[in-house]
Amino acid sequence: MIVGNDMSDNAGSPNSNNNLPSFGFTQEQVACVCEVLQQSGNIDRLGRFLWSLPACEQLQRNESVLKAKALVAYHRGNFKELYRILESHTFTQNSHPKLQALWMKAHYIEAERQRGRPLGAVGKYRVRRKFPLPRTIWDGEETSYCFKEKSRNILREWYHHNPYPSPREKKDLADATGLTTTQVSNWFKNRRQRDRAAEQKDRLVKNVTVVSHQNFCC
Repeated sequence: MIVGNDMSDNAGSPNSNNNLPSFGFTQEQVACVCEVLQQSGNIDRLGRFLWSLPACEQLQRNESVLKAKALVAYHRGNFKELYRILESHTFTQNSHPKLQALWMKAHYIEAERQRGRPLGAVGKYRVRRKFPLPRTIWDGEETSYCFKEKSRNILREWYHHNPYPSPREKKDLADATGLTTTQVSNWFKNRRQRDRAAEQKDRLVKNVTVVSHQNFCC
């Protein structure tokens, strides 16, 4: 990826409609740099690049730039700025998953700081209820523990067919649901554990019922 001199050389042609005023880079080039630096995880360099951008409205409304700013704000702990960015621009659906994760993780961190202890599943659920996703990063589909109901239905249907999917099948399920392979694996693991616990509870109840009946008969 070109971030330095090569980029300037390619973008410096005069009378280019895409060139940003007093900057020499096109919006497409700036967006490309933002995406590459985000993927590389080099947040410090991304922050410096954003700081160097001109304050023109055309550029500041670019979705890749806004996503980059949100990521930098999250990593710097500037959650107020993160929320402002996420709530002030309607992002395309492809950007929703990553931005939703930033929104919820930031609120989890704030809640943990306030309580002085890590959040459990119930605590995270309460945070999600208290701070629902803004419409700017949400397509309106109901979610349950960060899984969309459509995704959960796909996993449930497969579970009834085969509760032990192969690695290849997990990858296919991840593609179908928009989840990661790890999330799919964890869902199946947790579902199997819940079912085993329910079966053990049923057996225990049956055993207690049988013993109670025998004692009554005696």
